[in-house]
Amino acid sequence: MHDDRTATATAEPTLTDRLIHHAHRVRFEDFGEAVLERARHRMVDALGNTAAGHRAQGMQELVETVVGWGGRPDATVLGDGRRIPAHHAAMLNAALMRSFDFEPVGAEGPGRRQVAAHITGTTVPVALAVAEQQGATGREFLTALLAGEDVTARLTFGSGFDVYSGQDNTGTVNGVGATIVACLLMGLDETRTRHAVGIVLNQLAGTVAGIFDQASAFKLPMAFAARNAITAAEMAAAGVTGPHDPLSGRFGFLQTYCADPDPAVMVERLGEEFYADAVIKPWSCCRAAHPSLDACVRLVEDHGVNAERIDRVIVHVTPRTAAGFVGRPFSPGDCPEVSAAFSIHYTAAAALAFGTVRPEHLGPQTMADPRIRRLLDRIEVQGTLDDTEVLTAEVEVHLSDGNVCRQRVDSPRGDVHHAPLSEAQILEKYRLNVEFSQRIDADRAEQAWDLVTRLPQLEHLRGLVERFAPAAR
Repeated sequence: MHDDRTATATAEPTLTDRLIHHAHRVRFEDFGEAVLERARHRMVDALGNTAAGHRAQGMQELVETVVGWGGRPDATVLGDGRRIPAHHAAMLNAALMRSFDFEPVGAEGPGRRQVAAHITGTTVPVALAVAEQQGATGREFLTALLAGEDVTARLTFGSGFDVYSGQDNTGTVNGVGATIVACLLMGLDETRTRHAVGIVLNQLAGTVAGIFDQASAFKLPMAFAARNAITAAEMAAAGVTGPHDPLSGRFGFLQTYCADPDPAVMVERLGEEFYADAVIKPWSCCRAAHPSLDACVRLVEDHGVNAERIDRVIVHVTPRTAAGFVGRPFSPGDCPEVSAAFSIHYTAAAALAFGTVRPEHLGPQTMADPRIRRLLDRIEVQGTLDDTEVLTAEVEVHLSDGNVCRQRVDSPRGDVHHAPLSEAQILEKYRLNVEFSQRIDADRAEQAWDLVTRLPQLEHLRGLVERFAPAAR
């Protein structure tokens, strides 16, 4: 008689087996200082962006709605201070962080290559909420976070994701990786973690229609992934079971959600390298707009270009970028912040006018600035570069005196490997975001950063989340 148990025991490990086993065997001692430093930078960047998100259109109403649902006081809404069920807190904190498209991006893989992704915006809210719920130590928090982010980046990098396919991977791959983060912090074993991944498989979703239609719903796939991850882990803990091989099995993650998956690259250097988001954004907008924005900033910084003297601006990008959501003519629409964050026209104008683009530059008041309105009429986006030059842009500025200034950018700022921000620049961004939020005073923000630097020594995260609540609460 054929014994299925024997066949299963002697079969080659599946992708699910390998990645879940890897995540469970990771120890804090496996991380080098470079990995931990990058984690600190992503962490403080995440906190600052979450605080800033309270100023985004409609976010206060959303916070009140979710808080009004009630439930166990498991975890804190950052920048607010109220405690709600962990899955709701993670969802809100993820939506806040995503609001100005300013959070870390760029899932890396072998060879320092990257693919479009926003991992941190889901994994950090989930890790914070579950760590607070479970009373985890700083080491436990970091170990679960970095192990889960490594799996998330590997799945993302090997998924064959295409940002213009219509799918939003912040709602699919993020849900899988964040579920592993939650399971590790909840102390689930490998079997129940596999069940949790199978459970979350039923909740994965995400469309970029919100970006194309410039709707505030663009932030929800990332937020729903955070909620779904914790829900799946809690269901697995309660005994709900999932499919045997939810990642590479029949109708699993690879077959259902990946256009051109490469399972081999997902396990390349497994246990030797720890991957995550590789970009800390210097500017508040879609990464696809960063090369042209960087070129505009350099024209201001290095060439002294004065916005008042500009007659015409031509932004050269790839045909794919020009035809995509960032290349369309700018229109404020119903949600101006979203329209601005996903527009080369607008961000180029703001960069030439102000030398930067931050959340405060994405609102209607700045849009009404005469300098912005004047420049918007003078900017043209052309798809003239080769389609292989994905993160390249060339900007030529025609001045009123007849001179023409040109700037090409092949590696926009923020990439940890090619054009990294310094720690001082990351902290300046954090402080400006906190100040902009009008939620956290400067002293509490500095105390929070100090706690981030000492995460491995913390016995719990209560002090950190308490610092990230308004003093009045």
